[in-house]
Amino acid sequence: MPKLGMSEIRRPQLIRATMRVIHEVGLPNATVAMIGRKAGISPSIINHYFGGKSGLLEATMRSVLKDLSIAVVSRLQKVDKGDIAGRIEAIVGGNFDHKQVDPMVVKTWLAFWAQAMHDKALFRLQRVNEQRLLSHLRIELKRVVPEHEALFLATTIAALIDGIWLRGALNPQGINSQLAQQTIQDYLISKNIIHLAKQRQSEQKAGH
Repeated sequence: MPKLGMSEIRRPQLIRATMRVIHEVGLPNATVAMIGRKAGISPSIINHYFGGKSGLLEATMRSVLKDLSIAVVSRLQKVDKGDIAGRIEAIVGGNFDHKQVDPMVVKTWLAFWAQAMHDKALFRLQRVNEQRLLSHLRIELKRVVPEHEALFLATTIAALIDGIWLRGALNPQGINSQLAQQTIQDYLISKNIIHLAKQRQSEQKAGH
């Protein structure tokens, strides 16, 4: 776990440098010295605060995950609580936010996923992120379908998000955020979720 105390100005600088180096040479070839040069920070200071490259990747991913959480929550805050379809759309949209499809962030995600299989701290981060997405989706879905079905649908939507995101990440043209969201929207329509959500919204309005 990274130590506290690094300047809040320097930390974002270092995280950006980490992503830039990963983008340029990949995680296996990235070194603390290279990242330090990009950020204008001594490798010894980086090692002191982060304990090396693994700790630096953890701090970088915490920053990326914070941006992801903000993207989802900020979208949800703009959607009426009665608009279930709109709230699911907001959750999906947050996962394809412009920050998440930035080429440097994309390569950092890929490096993180590969390394998480061998690093307990990174694996825990991935699990937290996975459970947060499922939780957001289940909260909305179980308002229109039974809880067991909501879990199944949430898991499927999460798999679609990851799969579409990964295919886009490996595409030279990058991730098409709009197409990704439309694909998931089509799946929800095929499963009658959008219809059920709008029906529930109409019932709620009529009840008032």
